[in-house]
Amino acid sequence: MHVVVGAGPVGTAVAWLLVDRGEEVKLVTRSGSGPDHPALTKVAADASDPAALSAIVDGASTLLSCGGPPYRQWISHWPALGASLVAAAEKSGAVLVTTGNLYPYGAPDGPMREQDPDRPNSAKGKVRAQVWADALAAHRAGRIRTAEVRGSDYLGAGAVSFFTVGVLPGLLKGKQVAVPADLDAPHSWTAVDDVARTLLAVADDENAWGRTWLVPTAPPVSIRDLAADTARLAGLPAARVTTMPGAVLWLGGLFSPPVKEIRELQYQFRRPFVIDSTQAEEAFGIRPVPTEDALRATVDAARGGS
Repeated sequence: MHVVVGAGPVGTAVAWLLVDRGEEVKLVTRSGSGPDHPALTKVAADASDPAALSAIVDGASTLLSCGGPPYRQWISHWPALGASLVAAAEKSGAVLVTTGNLYPYGAPDGPMREQDPDRPNSAKGKVRAQVWADALAAHRAGRIRTAEVRGSDYLGAGAVSFFTVGVLPGLLKGKQVAVPADLDAPHSWTAVDDVARTLLAVADDENAWGRTWLVPTAPPVSIRDLAADTARLAGLPAARVTTMPGAVLWLGGLFSPPVKEIRELQYQFRRPFVIDSTQAEEAFGIRPVPTEDALRATVDAARGGS
């Protein structure tokens, strides 16, 4: 039996992969939401409550963390969730594999690789780096078995990322979109399906535990090219994107909490932001989903398709 925390795009994809291979799954969310399947039990619980989560995980072989607090509550809520995940893994003996991101690396000076040290330069990056450091310390102490899987900005059905939230809606309406980014900087986009596949590959391989892995990810694509591909796949006129000056974004953050949340992470979009996922591709034999396929799934879902 496997426990999946979070029923967003990644958690749902992981649950379906497990069900498809005949596994029993418990899917944990605050509301008890998620897809319907005879082999999938939806559980309503607060995963940051260690007693509640430990009871749910009892008897499970793996605990897959695929969710998290609302973005604006990361700094205040991630420490409790991270501690609860470790506590549940320790009490149950389940292997803990967490869905991470690239924030802990900070601003890169070249392609990011697994061996790069965590040098977070943002508040969100620092809290995610600490959550991983605490889990890794528990692993090295022999209390748990764990690993973390890190991907770049997501594409795929239901994906929530800088592009899908801040750029895609305007493009699909045929509007000109001002983007706070270098439109021509190479940028890595990770397919949601590849995140799910990597999480399970790591969970199944004891030699993969005790470290981070980068999700196999297709070659980088600039925002300008991704916008152009979006318009083509959607059958729309050529995309119109312009660069939003940093000062405009900063002022917008004074009035909009969501805008304020992304200001400290602007380094990801004002310069090249690329990962080298060669290690995971070779270790697990995962060939990344082509960016066009992931983008097509993104567009279809955004337009109400399958």
